[in-house]
Amino acid sequence: MRLSRDKVNKLAHVVTDSLAEMNQVEFLEDRNTIRLEVRRILEDLLGQEARIDAAARQKIESQKRTILEGSQEWDILYRKYYNEEVKKLGI
Repeated sequence: MRLSRDKVNKLAHVVTDSLAEMNQVEFLEDRNTIRLEVRRILEDLLGQEARIDAAARQKIESQKRTILEGSQEWDILYRKYYNEEVKKLGI
């Protein structure tokens, strides 16, 4: 899923605020540093997801015959190839 920079920033704020409210969590850095790190982690995860998605789609497109996106066969192959890519990364 592609998220705008503003949405990623909003998520980072929500995560940081949620962590700050937890009694079990103590920040060793200031909140902005934590928020920036959360944003970096989110962007990395979203980037990985985009690469996995692209790899799965490429495998489907490389089939000898055309498989229409949205069809049941396409959905099955997409899930299969997506999961294979995830396993390659050890996630």
